[in-house]
Amino acid sequence: MVILPTLILLILTSPVLEPTFNEAVLNDESKYYEVIDIPTPEGVLLEVGGLVAGPGEGVVYVSTRRGDIWKIENTYSETPKYTLFSDGLQEPLGLQWHNDWLYTVQRGELSRLRDEDGDGRADVLQTVCDDWSLSGNYHEYAFGPRIDREGNFWITLNKPFGGEPFGRQHWRGWAIKVEDPDQDGFGRMIPAAGGLRSPAGVEVAPWGDVFYTDNQGEWCGTNKLCHIEEGDYFGHVWGVESAKLPISRMKYPGETPDGKTYVEVREQIPFLKLPAVWFPYDKMGKSAAGMVWDTTEGGFGPFANQLLVTDQHHASVMRVDLEKVNGVWQGAAMRFRENLDCGALRACWGDNDVLLVGQTNRGWGSRGKKSEGLAYLRWTGEMPAEIRTCRVISDGYRLSFTVPMDRSTLENPANYDVDNYTYKLHSPYGSPEVDHQEVRVASAVASEDGFSVELKLEGPGAMRIGYVTEFIVPNLRTAEGQPLLHPEVYAPLNERP
Repeated sequence: MVILPTLILLILTSPVLEPTFNEAVLNDESKYYEVIDIPTPEGVLLEVGGLVAGPGEGVVYVSTRRGDIWKIENTYSETPKYTLFSDGLQEPLGLQWHNDWLYTVQRGELSRLRDEDGDGRADVLQTVCDDWSLSGNYHEYAFGPRIDREGNFWITLNKPFGGEPFGRQHWRGWAIKVEDPDQDGFGRMIPAAGGLRSPAGVEVAPWGDVFYTDNQGEWCGTNKLCHIEEGDYFGHVWGVESAKLPISRMKYPGETPDGKTYVEVREQIPFLKLPAVWFPYDKMGKSAAGMVWDTTEGGFGPFANQLLVTDQHHASVMRVDLEKVNGVWQGAAMRFRENLDCGALRACWGDNDVLLVGQTNRGWGSRGKKSEGLAYLRWTGEMPAEIRTCRVISDGYRLSFTVPMDRSTLENPANYDVDNYTYKLHSPYGSPEVDHQEVRVASAVASEDGFSVELKLEGPGAMRIGYVTEFIVPNLRTAEGQPLLHPEVYAPLNERP
């Protein structure tokens, strides 16, 4: 048997050698979302920690894990221009423009920079807030800032890795707000919520709510996306003693039970906040990071108003469809674009509705053939066959699609592999999927146009609050007979309508 030299030829011509599903997906993804690398000059190590577009056409600012901030002009050309805007910072892991200042979070402070003499380099660096403490542990990262509608800066603070001798510095593992700086540049810290572990991304939604991503570890069963409100507790015990201080907006939770499920712990600690979305470990990456809402109104494809989340380890971008039920946020996680050249840490919108992705693997590790860099994703205009949304109904879910589907495959209950499980809140690193229960699709009713299907679920695991409902649907077909590009959905259920 002769094996053809390229995957594309194999797919098109070989009647014997069928590609694996993953191979086919990686080949097909580029038909819909092209990845273009942005050249980096020799000697520039672009281990991206922060990323922001503008001001000005073709301009992007990048902060690096080594402490530099680069201004890039003509970013989307073959010869972008790099200018060192600042250096000597301590691992700045985020950038944000506000009132003609460039804000960044270093390990120990929220800072702002400005070029006042017009030479292209920052000549003013001010400390805005440094009210949190450090022990010196390498894992004490700080992420952000993002600005809410009231002008507050939101920052998320990592806990140290390991235990003593590093000490329990106050506000590690917290989400904090810094009030809009006064005329002298100083802002007051407000500790808003606790129990975070490694909250690598924080973002303000277009409507004003604040969300963050967290990474699997001790007291964090798997990667997750959480909605933050003042007073929330997210389950990690490291920094809870800080809640006893008078400036804390979170009550002291007391002792958190070790080894129960999140739902069980909520019976003891009612203000324990369930994630809006769980990202099942390895199925959906291993280190959720930056995020951005699709505000392009169709310029980036069929996923307007959905959330795109980077994964640093898997070098990928995931997709989240959020909905609010009974005042509580929940959603569904789906794969979107994989096989980037390096770990995807940051994302922002660039010119002409392209998605800029900042990359790094130093110290963390990631898939891919590179160790750092900057790239952008561009929709080719071709419509991918995808599950567009997954929304809860009273006794099941409604799936919608980006293209019309074959109704006969939609209405066959045997085409839906459905599982239901949850995670433990405990001290060991991560959690397996626990308490699996059978879920059956009792009926599947497709819309006449084939763009949606309503699934009625039955069985001991159906519609359990605080559990993930997992759909695997490789046998669904489009009206033209093609499979879905990504036939998996992971939908945690926090509320039923």
